[in-house]
Amino acid sequence: MSEEPVRSSYTTVIDLTRRAQQKKQEAATSQATGAPLPEVSLQELPEPVQQAVRAIGWTELMPVQRRTLPYLLKGQDVIVQSQTGSGKTGAFLLPLFERLDASRGQVQALILTPTRELARQIFEAFEQMKAGVPGARSLRAVLVYGGVRYGPQLKALAQGAQVVIGTPGRILDLIEQGALRLGALKVLVFDEADEMLSMGFYPAMRQLKRYLPHERNTAMFSATIPPRVQALAQEFLKDPAFVSLSTDRIAAETIEHRYFIVPPMEKDRVLVQLIELENPESAIIFANTKRDVEYLGKFLKNYGYNADAITGDLPQKQRERLMDRLRRGQLRFLVATDVAARGIDISDLSHVFMYDVPQDPEYYVHRSGRTGRVGKAGTTIVLATPLEEGRLRAIARQYDIPLEKGTLPTPEAVAERVAERAIALLEDRYREKTSLDRERLKRFVPLVEQLAQEEPELLAMLVDELYVNEGHRTGIHSGVEAKRNTIPVKKQRRHHGRRL
Repeated sequence: MSEEPVRSSYTTVIDLTRRAQQKKQEAATSQATGAPLPEVSLQELPEPVQQAVRAIGWTELMPVQRRTLPYLLKGQDVIVQSQTGSGKTGAFLLPLFERLDASRGQVQALILTPTRELARQIFEAFEQMKAGVPGARSLRAVLVYGGVRYGPQLKALAQGAQVVIGTPGRILDLIEQGALRLGALKVLVFDEADEMLSMGFYPAMRQLKRYLPHERNTAMFSATIPPRVQALAQEFLKDPAFVSLSTDRIAAETIEHRYFIVPPMEKDRVLVQLIELENPESAIIFANTKRDVEYLGKFLKNYGYNADAITGDLPQKQRERLMDRLRRGQLRFLVATDVAARGIDISDLSHVFMYDVPQDPEYYVHRSGRTGRVGKAGTTIVLATPLEEGRLRAIARQYDIPLEKGTLPTPEAVAERVAERAIALLEDRYREKTSLDRERLKRFVPLVEQLAQEEPELLAMLVDELYVNEGHRTGIHSGVEAKRNTIPVKKQRRHHGRRL
């Protein structure tokens, strides 16, 4: 195969994604109420906001803050595309010091996050800012997330709080208990909306919508704006403005390219760790040899994933069945060789994993082109040995691919992410229980407390079974949503009983 057709193919992908990205931004801009608002400087901000900026040690505003603050101070809904670490926390916290009424002991701001750790970071930033604003020192913020006892959270809410920061599942639980009321809500923030949806919080957010006041200011922050995030925006935001802090490289906006240096004998375990962190709804995993493809297919199956393998010598009927399962969302992971993957055209693949750096540079383009189709966001992740890094970087230079080197996750980081998803699954399952179900469950509370102290492995076994059956097989988001949508409306209304 000549080099020119591949370049042309890659250029076509970029052109398509560029046009799709432009259309998306034009559509979002056309929905905004009025013309785009101009950026704001630190000196132009209200005095309480300037005090909060100084309290946290900033001497000037970051780009995301300069562009987003005018909308939130005005009370206009906004979608902000911005990476982690860009200053987005300040973008949605700073306006609160101008807009909240400290004399009212009612919840006026609700900030939803995908993880407990992020909720704690936002809470700490708020407390640090508040200390420097004399008129806001009586504002109270409450952390609300699952996996801990209800008592302290219930007590904090009962004492009165203007700001609630936490994960959707536990927040919904407290609303249904009557401990958290949102009638006075002014500001609603979705932080890292793309990550939140991938972790399975969408069912809880759909239920949460029933308790939100119609008149409110909603902001959504997301590193990418895939179709799921757009759907969420349509449900919760009204005529939003669109603020993008992405780079000018269209390819980087639609397909993120990352690689990790991995010892050869640890690739299979590292692949599992990256899958757990990324939590893709569906993906193709490429390997260079038939032997590795067959091994990975079995390895992922044995680990509990909904996976299968396809090689060049697979009979045509089996190949077609696999393709059909993948298109229908019945197969989460397909492991394939380059030859076997020819002709695959799946528009909704969120990720491509490369277990090896391809021997032929052209294959990198073909592999990565399986995701990010027709302007949708996609991610390409490469596992490279130390000896392969030079060849991979050369491929990136040859095709002008914005390739970034990642740091391998620690076991603790992976365990934390898995725990967040497991808690979301457990909370969602518990919300489905009727009052009679919950009464029956009380019999086992003493046993569970005893097991947690003496034989935690038995409880871990049950949580693992739930996580594998409902998370590994279909992905946390899609599996929970599909299951949730089967619950009759009448039964949903019976799930408001008090928790144990």
